[in-house]
Amino acid sequence: MRRNRLFSLLTLAFGLFWVSFSAIAQTEENHEVAATEHAETAVEGEKEEGINITELVFGHVSDSHEWHLFSLPGEHGHETEVALPLPVITYRPKTGQFSMFSYSRFHGGWYLDEYGNHISNTSYDGLYVEKNMKEKIRADNGDEVYDFSITKNVVSMVLSVIIILFLVTSAARKYQGAALKAPKGFQNALESAIIFIRDEVAKPNLGNKYAKFMPLLLTVFFFIWVNNLLGLLPGGANLTGNIATTLCLALVAFVVMLVKANSHFWGHLFNPPGVPMGVKFLLVPIEIISLFIKPVALTIRLFANILAGHIVILCVISMIFIFGALSKFAGVGFVPVSLGFSLFMFTLELLVAAIQAFIFTNLTAVFIGQVVDEGHGHEAHGHEAHGHDAHSKPAHH
Repeated sequence: MRRNRLFSLLTLAFGLFWVSFSAIAQTEENHEVAATEHAETAVEGEKEEGINITELVFGHVSDSHEWHLFSLPGEHGHETEVALPLPVITYRPKTGQFSMFSYSRFHGGWYLDEYGNHISNTSYDGLYVEKNMKEKIRADNGDEVYDFSITKNVVSMVLSVIIILFLVTSAARKYQGAALKAPKGFQNALESAIIFIRDEVAKPNLGNKYAKFMPLLLTVFFFIWVNNLLGLLPGGANLTGNIATTLCLALVAFVVMLVKANSHFWGHLFNPPGVPMGVKFLLVPIEIISLFIKPVALTIRLFANILAGHIVILCVISMIFIFGALSKFAGVGFVPVSLGFSLFMFTLELLVAAIQAFIFTNLTAVFIGQVVDEGHGHEAHGHEAHGHDAHSKPAHH
């Protein structure tokens, strides 16, 4: 047991050192700004002094057209970036031009434009890369570009789907056959998670209709959980910390709400019973707005929590470079403090990864439960209470 714990701690420490090493490499790479020409509108840039923490942090949590692994020392103090270039797929509606090529075509250094954006020196097929808070593919002539590229987040999403399918199908095979054995190992852990979602999420919020929504709830839960964990790996993609991803998940829940909503829900939404007509003109718009706020709440809650966790860890690691810029002694002295706090935050993020998956799944079940509820339980309870009051009045007198 002690050996397993020691191995886990060493693995985690190695991961944090890898993140730190990657951060150093990324910082040095971002400061290598060479003055070159780009097409006919090249802007001469000068090498930035100091460490741009904002650029460093957002460079690690934002999406990219290549999967950066690490950097190696190169000639003349320059870093050699080791990265996996991904397919660039673009469409220019003005000319109808469709382009598909490797991101490695853009490798050739960067310079700063007048707005502080990093611009690729190399232009390919009339396109170039602009890096600021977000990496964008631009056209040399300024035409609009639709980017359908296979980015780092897309690859991570496909990888997570493959992992989920492998784990679930491998566990499902053990239930096949005439002689069923008691679950053990990973199968037991997976079954415990499924039973937890069924008993603590689906049944309390969906009642006797829980079974038809279990595939959706389990898919959402495991998809978010697995991607949260993948995002904590050194060099991992920040998929669930991307608002586009959380928005799509929330829209799926919202569409299910609208499709499965019954007449009882729509009747109470547009014509609340027992409410004066004058109040209805105020209450109905509020209820409609609240209906659209639900997917917004789902989107922002998951996005903000996951993104904040990544930023905190990166900022704590960046403190090493900040103190190191002041003094080498201060930088080295702060390393144990930074790594210790990063280790604590990393452990906390492992817990947050599961909690945020549960919260998103639970809120999805709550919102769906509100639109499929027939309301008979409340009405029956109301009649029961009314009857009890009616019978109690004569006794009181």
